[in-house]
Amino acid sequence: MKYVILLISTLSFFSFVKGPSQILNTSLTITVRDDLGNTVSGAEVRLFETEDDYLKETNVAFSGVSDSKGIVKLKKLKAISYFVIANKGDKDNAGGGERIGALEEGKFNKATVIIQ
Repeated sequence: MKYVILLISTLSFFSFVKGPSQILNTSLTITVRDDLGNTVSGAEVRLFETEDDYLKETNVAFSGVSDSKGIVKLKKLKAISYFVIANKGDKDNAGGGERIGALEEGKFNKATVIIQ
């Protein structure tokens, strides 16, 4: 009888624990580089869900600024493909149709963006 109660208690506990894909957020780490391959700190990075928003530069879905290593970390994203604009001063990637492939849900995704 003790084993039955223990088994039921264990199963009840695990029924409240979410699966791995629900525990981990979909995230994206973007490295911003210049045309020589050097990382760029202080670059503004904006993600757009649609091409229309990207072209009009409206409805920014997510944004961030690259750190001293040229990296921007974005969390709690949808597992979709995003359009990205990165810029610092007079350098950017705008107009290049930069698109990040569909992100893997519950994973740490990575991309590199070149500005010139």
